[in-house]
Amino acid sequence: MAMISPSTTRRRALKTLFCSSAATALNIQPRHVFADSVKSDLSFLSIGDFGAGSKEQREVSKAMQDFVTKGGSKMDALFFIGDNFYGPAHPKPKVNGKTVKGESLPFTIESDRWRTGIEEMYPQTVFPCPQYAVLGNHDYHDNAGGEKTQLAYAKKKGIRWQMQNKWYRVDFGGASKPLTVLFVDTNLPDVSGKDSSTQKYTRSALTREEEAAQLSWLKSELAKPRGTFTLVVGHHPLYSNGDHGDTKALIEQWDGLFQEHKVHAYLCGHDHDLQHLELEGKFTSHILSGGGGAKTRKLEHPERTMPFGQDVHGFTHITVQSDALKFNHHAVDGYLLHSFTKRSDGAVEIEA
Repeated sequence: MAMISPSTTRRRALKTLFCSSAATALNIQPRHVFADSVKSDLSFLSIGDFGAGSKEQREVSKAMQDFVTKGGSKMDALFFIGDNFYGPAHPKPKVNGKTVKGESLPFTIESDRWRTGIEEMYPQTVFPCPQYAVLGNHDYHDNAGGEKTQLAYAKKKGIRWQMQNKWYRVDFGGASKPLTVLFVDTNLPDVSGKDSSTQKYTRSALTREEEAAQLSWLKSELAKPRGTFTLVVGHHPLYSNGDHGDTKALIEQWDGLFQEHKVHAYLCGHDHDLQHLELEGKFTSHILSGGGGAKTRKLEHPERTMPFGQDVHGFTHITVQSDALKFNHHAVDGYLLHSFTKRSDGAVEIEA
């Protein structure tokens, strides 16, 4: 078992170990694990970049359902970490191979894709728990006002979809509150608002006023009493070895806060792969879970040392005990690809 302390010296000593671990991950002999050997106090499943309505999305969903039913485990929540819906709600029809002119029907809280892509895709009979969601760039860009529709759907009665705001806090674990989760909107104007060709701010994203309000809120929440562990969940990565790479605007705005307030982990997607990054001198672990159903993409920055990274479909299982925040990446067939534990003092134990 590899142990990584939060100190810079210790991280430097283990740099070679990380290189070896990353290379080994490419040829790892996975284990089929349906439940943790030690019962956890809290248990979650996470996916990002999933709302494609694809065969792969259905396969990942089945793997998640098998994980729960065959393992006899119970989830406290599902984390949907952005790009919850790809494409227009009602694509324009084609006649003789040509798209019919006219406006596409709007994406509303009554659109059928809520049934097919959310309610039935992740059935309540298997997951009778809340679905905490954040917004991705496709949730803003693919349907006019799509982000507002997702916020509005959370207000319907009797549904599991939870998105009380574009950014919000949830404490898990009752009175003891072992886990504080801060759900954030990463679609800053400099992240999602620019048109790639013109470099003008013409795409849907947070307004500058919303960006400032969220930053003020984030600073306030991090300064408040929190659980034993703090997890921040957003769509875009701060750091990534995937095809999109790092997100400079998020690093500049949030990275220092995460280190100052000892955020244990940042969970995100956007890059269509599964990753785990530990950066020298950084307290925060970075976990990418972007294999929920959209087409995977190769990791474009393999030169950066990291414990794990693969361009595969799959999901992430998160468990919390009194002094253990554990992340397991599972492939679409349910096999365990990578596992590590984060301790409250920042130490990391890589187990698979």
